[in-house]
Amino acid sequence: MTTPSNFKELADILIDLIRTALPVITGLALMVFFWGLAKFIFRLGGDEKAVEEGKKLMLWGLIALFILLSFMGILAFLYRDFGFGRPFGPPLLPI
Repeated sequence: MTTPSNFKELADILIDLIRTALPVITGLALMVFFWGLAKFIFRLGGDEKAVEEGKKLMLWGLIALFILLSFMGILAFLYRDFGFGRPFGPPLLPI
């Protein structure tokens, strides 16, 4: 890895880091939600503490997903408005 010599190279490195980290963090948040769902479903008839913990995990998983998807939407909006192209997904076809 080379040391950035100007601001554009530094910004490109940070953007690549964000593009790599967002799907990983989103996957982890989704796993937390499903882990909480499993704890909630499988302990529904028995342990009340596990049911409450499952509810909390589901809530935190949903909050994390909402924040991450909102962040991705705001970035996509800013990229589109400032003419940088699409930050996520395949490029759009010209009309």
